Amino acid sequence: MSILGNILWFILGGFLLGMGYILVGFLFCITIIGIPFGYQLMKLGVLAMFPFGQTPEFDPMPMGCLSLVFNILWILIGGIELALAHVALGLIFCVTIIGIPFGLQHFKLAKLALMPFGQVLQ
Repeated sequence: MSILGNILWFILGGFLLGMGYILVGFLFCITIIGIPFGYQLMKLGVLAMFPFGQTPEFDPMPMGCLSLVFNILWILIGGIELALAHVALGLIFCVTIIGIPFGLQHFKLAKLALMPFGQVLQ
C-alpha cells in the first residue's frame, strides 16, 4: 500500500512540494550559519516526496542540547507557518474518505515541520 500511496502522492503534488523544500534548503546552505537549517529542509523535502512508509521519530542524541536551541530558532524563522500549512492541508484532505490517507501524511509532515531538529526518519 505504501508504494501505491507514494506513487500517487508523488504524481499529485509531492514532487513539487519536495522540490520546493529542497531548493529552499539549498538556498539556506549558501551561508555557513544556514547549513543546519538547509539540511533539515532537505530532510523535510525527501519526506514530502515519499511520505508513506516513513515515520519521523525524536532522537535527541545526534545533536544533544543544540537541537533544542535550533528548534527554537526554527520556530521563530517560520516553522509554525510550515506546520500550520500542513495541518490546514491535512484537514482539507480529511474531508473526504479518499483523501484521509493523504491528510494523515500532511499531519506527519506538520510534526516534522514544527520541530525538525532531533527527528530521525524511520
